Formats: sequence, structure tokens, C-alpha cells
Amino acid sequence: MKPIRILLAPLALLLALAATGCAAPGAVPSGTGAPAGWILAWSDEFDGAELDRSKWVPETGGHGWGNKELQHYTGRPENVRVADGMLVIEARRERHGENDYTSARIKTAGLMEQMHGRFEARIKVPKGQGIWPAFWMLGANIGRVGWPRGGEIDIMENIGKEPAIVHGTLHGPGYSGDKAFGSPSPLASGIYADDFHVFAVEWERGEIRWYRDGILFHTARPDLVKGDWVFEHPFFVLLNLAVGGHWPGNPDSSTVLPQQMLVDYVRVYKRAAPAQ
Repeated sequence: MKPIRILLAPLALLLALAATGCAAPGAVPSGTGAPAGWILAWSDEFDGAELDRSKWVPETGGHGWGNKELQHYTGRPENVRVADGMLVIEARRERHGENDYTSARIKTAGLMEQMHGRFEARIKVPKGQGIWPAFWMLGANIGRVGWPRGGEIDIMENIGKEPAIVHGTLHGPGYSGDKAFGSPSPLASGIYADDFHVFAVEWERGEIRWYRDGILFHTARPDLVKGDWVFEHPFFVLLNLAVGGHWPGNPDSSTVLPQQMLVDYVRVYKRAAPAQ
């Protein structure tokens, strides 16, 4: 490559990425203000003294959650709390009911449910074999039509045995479980537990796009999935930290507990109305 092209290539790359709405590789959004073309519809900045129960509902229980998970989810402050401007979801090794671990899972079901938009969170994941944090969405009609007919959008999942990879995944009828439609987002160096990262989906009619730190890494459309497209109705948001299960495997002697999933904010946007 000629020297002058070496000098111009970064500028050309930035202009091309700006035209497509993608950030330059490695660019991390500032986390302030609405992204271009979007307006804020709902958020939790976790600035209060405790979890805002007008925005989140804790789910509790220790029945394996369909994945043979080992934790008992509770609503106790030991497992879910707000501290120093962060949501803290903490997995602990302790007996609770019939389970040897505790953690938390919260959702916006019945409180905030939206069709289409940009769903974004800034998260620092925990680490360790058998540790499984997730930021995801379920169809608000799941109680009526069941899973996976209601649809599931996994914005970010990380399993401890893959510390430098997160996954964005879509589950629907014909493409669920280990046949789901997903893609990984690996880091060039380090592991996700080293720092905060911004995870988002932009969901519009007939298309869902996954981003990590502004980098597009997965796209889903009706023509790409092997079944019915069930993503044109309201969904709610979930945050949880599981321990063990089919996919991550169970903790072992290398797993250090407690582990914390830290969430700086969750923000939900709607498309801005086009200029008249």
C-alpha cells in the first residue's frame, strides 16, 4: 500500500462507518445523550438508594429455570441492590432452600413493555467457570403463547468458560435453544470482566441489529431465521446472573464467589419522528 493511502485510510474508514451508522472498531460510546435518530423513552440510571420497584420486578425461585441452573433467585439486598450509582446483582455460594447458590433476576414485565427501539445497557460482567450473566428480552405475550413462540432477544450473554466472548442471540419457533440464531463478539485482547462495555440492540420492523461498544456484530431478519418471525409485538427487559446450567457448565474449584454483575444504566429509546 502506498504511503499516502496509509494516511488517508483511517479517515476513509471513519467516513464509511459514519455513513452506515457503525462506530469505528474499538470505539466506545460516551454513554451520554441519545444516539442520533433516537429519543429516550425509558431509563434507569440506578441513582437511588435501592432498586426502583416501579421499574423492576424481581423473579424468585430455585427450580432450574429450564436450564438446570443451580441458583435460587431472591429479592434480598444480598443478591440485588443499588449502590454507588450501580445496580449490583450478586451470585453467592450459600444454601437457600434446595439450592447451594443464590443470585437475582429482575424484569420490567407489566411495567415497561415496548415494540421496537434501541435497548442499551452499560455492564461490567463477572467472571468464573459456571457464571452466566445476561441482558435480554422476552415477548410480553409469553404467558399466553409460551416460549419460544413469544420470542426471545438475548442482547448480551457471557459464560465464564469464554471470558473474552459475548453472544447476541435470537430465539423463536424453529430456532431456539442450541439451534438459536446467534453470533459471538470476541474482544481483541483482555476479557469482558476487566471493564464496562455498552451492549445494545436496535430493533426495527423486520430487522434486529446487535452492537457491542458501538460495533455491529449480528443482524437478524425474517429471511435469515429458520422459522416464524415473532418480533412485531411488545417485549420486556430482563437482567440476571445465573450459576451453572446446560450451556456454561457448573462451577468448579477455580470458581471464586461471590461474583457481581454491575449495571451502570439501562436505556430504552424510540425512533425520533422524521423532520417535517
